[in-house]
Amino acid sequence: MALALMGATSAAAAPAQAAAGQAAPARTASVAAATATACPTGWGSTAKTRTAGTTEPVTNIRTGRHACYDRMVVDVPGAGTAGLGYSVRYVAKLRQDGSGRPIPVGGGAVLEVRVTAPAYDPDTGAPTYPARAGRPLPGVDLTGYRTFRDARFAGSFEGETQVGLGVRARLPFRVLVLTDRVVVDVAHNWTGAR
Repeated sequence: MALALMGATSAAAAPAQAAAGQAAPARTASVAAATATACPTGWGSTAKTRTAGTTEPVTNIRTGRHACYDRMVVDVPGAGTAGLGYSVRYVAKLRQDGSGRPIPVGGGAVLEVRVTAPAYDPDTGAPTYPARAGRPLPGVDLTGYRTFRDARFAGSFEGETQVGLGVRARLPFRVLVLTDRVVVDVAHNWTGAR
């Protein structure tokens, strides 16, 4: 009860202190701390999967920087949301589907990103995304990113597209399915600080 009264007293004193030109109590500091740690961190770093699949092909993979995380987007036009599946997990080494060949990916940790959509036209076998196995993703420049360090195309095999995403360290991540795309967000840190 005494603690409750002390809290009420210090809260009531804050306006009087501000009017008198005195420093605000610790309540203002806690609001500033909450603002500084406004980033989500509860995503965890364990594997995330969604069972679904589409024959609509991948046409683009792009990245973006945000205040709390770095983002990779895999575009699959015409897939909607119901047919988009994925498997995203940290791996010790990225290995290409089919051959098992290791693909070097820079960074302190490697996320293997699999989207259950081909990167080729299923009818003709013609590539729909201009990438080569083992090479950096075309058009993706990770200069200035806080978390992403490297992004390598591993290939497209039996209707799945595989990418290696090199990150600074093993950090929390989430995976979202939005209309015609799969989104992978990797947090800048575990603490939620900006």
